[in-house]
Amino acid sequence: MIVPERWARGACVTAVGAAFLTAIAMQALAIAQSWGAWYWVPGSLSAVAVCLLALLTLLGRGRSPWPAISGLGVAALAILVTRLADPRELPAEPSPAMALGLAMLVGSALRVLPPVQAGAIAGAGPVVVAAGHLATKPSSGITALTGMIWLAAVGAGLSLRLLDARASATAERARQAERLELARELHDVVAHHITGMVIQAQGAQVVARRNPEQVTEYLSEMEAAGTDALAAMRRVVGLLRDEADVAPASPGPEGLGELVERFRRQGPAVRLNMRDGDWPPEVTSTVYRVVQEALTNVLRHAPKAGSVVVTVEQGPQDVTVEVTDDAPAAPGRPHHRGGYGLIGMRERVETLGGSLRAGPRPDGGWSVRATLPVPTREPR
Repeated sequence: MIVPERWARGACVTAVGAAFLTAIAMQALAIAQSWGAWYWVPGSLSAVAVCLLALLTLLGRGRSPWPAISGLGVAALAILVTRLADPRELPAEPSPAMALGLAMLVGSALRVLPPVQAGAIAGAGPVVVAAGHLATKPSSGITALTGMIWLAAVGAGLSLRLLDARASATAERARQAERLELARELHDVVAHHITGMVIQAQGAQVVARRNPEQVTEYLSEMEAAGTDALAAMRRVVGLLRDEADVAPASPGPEGLGELVERFRRQGPAVRLNMRDGDWPPEVTSTVYRVVQEALTNVLRHAPKAGSVVVTVEQGPQDVTVEVTDDAPAAPGRPHHRGGYGLIGMRERVETLGGSLRAGPRPDGGWSVRATLPVPTREPR
C-alpha cells in the first residue's frame, strides 16, 4: 500500500519531535544530576521554544526567515539571561538540545531563503556560539559540540540547496524542451494551413477565368484554413519557436494503436479504449505524447505491472486520456514515478488550457490522466 504524502510527512515530524523531546529530557536529567534541582528549567524551556519553531518550519515548509530569526532571538535571550545572572550558577547556552533545533532552522533557511537572508542567518551562527562561550565560565566541550552541530547544519542546508537548484534546472530544461517541441509542431500546423491556402488561391485564379461562380467556394475554404491556423497560434502563443529544426508531422489518432502495439511487444498487456475524434493537430499530438510518456514510465518504473489500460474519451468540449496500470507499490519514492518527463507533459497540457494529474490509485497501481479542451471552430 502506498503511504499518502501527508501521512509520511506527519510521521517525519513526529519522529523529529520525539528526537527533540529525548534530547531535552536527557539534557535536563544531566543538568539536574550535575548542577542540582531546578537548574535544568531555564535551558529546557528555551530549548523547547526553539525546537517548536523548528517543528513548525518542518511542518509548514515555508519560505519565511522569521522562524530562524526567532530561534536565534531565543538563543540570544537565553545567553543574555545567563550573563546577567551569576554565570557560575547556570549552565552554558545555547544548550545541545537548543543547538539541534537551531540546526534545523538554519538548515531550512539555507535551503529555501534568498542568498542574502540565508547568508545572514548562517553568519549569525559563529556569533551565537562565541557569545555563549563568553557568557559563562569556559566550557570547551559544549562550545565544540555546538560548533560542530552548527557546521553540520550549514553543510546540510547548502547540500540540499544545491540539489534543489539542480532539480529545478533539470525540470526547467524539460519544460523548455517541451515548449520547443510544441512550437515545432505549431510550425507544421501553420505551414500546412498556409500551403493549403496558397494552393486554393492558385486554384481560384484558374477557376475565376473559367467559372467565376465557383470562386466563392474556394474563398470559403481559404477562410476556414486561415481561421484554423490563427486559432492554433492563439492557443500556443508565447512559446519559443525554432523553425530551423522542424519536427516530423504530428501523429494522428491512428498512431496510438501503433504505439500501443509496440509497447505490447516489450511490456505488459495493454488495452486501448478509444473513439476516433476530430481534434486539432496540437491536441492530437499532445494526447499521443501523454500516452507515450505514461507507457514509457510503466516500462521504466513499474516492471511488475501485469496490465495497462489506455482510455481516450471524447467529451462535448474536451478530450480525456488516462493511462492506468496495476503495478504493486514499490519501495523508495513511489510518488515521483515519471521524473521530469511528466513535467514536460504538464507544461504542454497546461499550455493548451488543460490539466494533468499523475499519482497512485486508491486500489493500487498508478494513473496518469490528462484533460484537454477541444476548441470549437469560430463562426465565419
